[in-house]
Amino acid sequence: MCLGALLLVMNDTSAKWLVDRYDPFQITFVRSVITVPMIVTLILMKDGFQGLSTKRFAPHAFRGLLVLAATFCFFNALKVLSLADATALFFAAPIFITALSVPLLGDKVGARRWSAVLVGFVGVMIIVRPSAETFQPASLFAVATAFVYAFIMISSRWLHSADTMRTVVFYLSAVPAVYSSFVLFGEWPEITGTDFAVFVAMAIFWSFGVAVVSEAFRTAPAAVVAPFDYTALIWASIVGWLVWGTIPDMTTYLGAVIIAASGIYILLRQEKLKS
Repeated sequence: MCLGALLLVMNDTSAKWLVDRYDPFQITFVRSVITVPMIVTLILMKDGFQGLSTKRFAPHAFRGLLVLAATFCFFNALKVLSLADATALFFAAPIFITALSVPLLGDKVGARRWSAVLVGFVGVMIIVRPSAETFQPASLFAVATAFVYAFIMISSRWLHSADTMRTVVFYLSAVPAVYSSFVLFGEWPEITGTDFAVFVAMAIFWSFGVAVVSEAFRTAPAAVVAPFDYTALIWASIVGWLVWGTIPDMTTYLGAVIIAASGIYILLRQEKLKS
């Protein structure tokens, strides 16, 4: 899980490197086009052609649209925010998942988890600082990313039970590629050799990151591995400092700790109620 968090942070690092020259939809399209052949090769090796099929395509089509929306929001956030700030705000996703599971899935959430949700939103407000002079509207893009990502996670309940994780990742890559293909008709900056190398690295980081995280959840209980996802803030802080020389202030870390504590409590509470 720690390795997966690092790989996904490197994916975000690649995006932040590219987003000054390319439109977010262009970045999404190129990454998907590079990623799909790698995933297809893996599926054919492991599952054969049946691994590319699904008995329920509509949820994949919907989730692909959500992935495109989440990517658009997050890449716009990366234009302005530091890597660590954007990552810290993305931690709000488990809080949104808990809140949205009530109206969308009919889940029952008790007073303790609702309290944790409210505490988590306090952590978000601490980072965003909406009334402060340092408020940046780009923070709202990062929060929106967490919100849309929560929809992506919740919608996984609608997938067919026969779909393997490799099949799910295939559609999460292929469908956004189709949706974002409209960028082929627009103007593009010149893709340099360096840019192409970053695009390839980004596709590799994303593919292996998703695969490693999925393997972590497959081999151990969610309550054990999920908290280690928050190591992403450590990686984002280190990479942001090494590449751009940015160091988040203590307010960001305070908000991130509150969000992480809230998310971990919600997860542990859910696991306890299941047992």
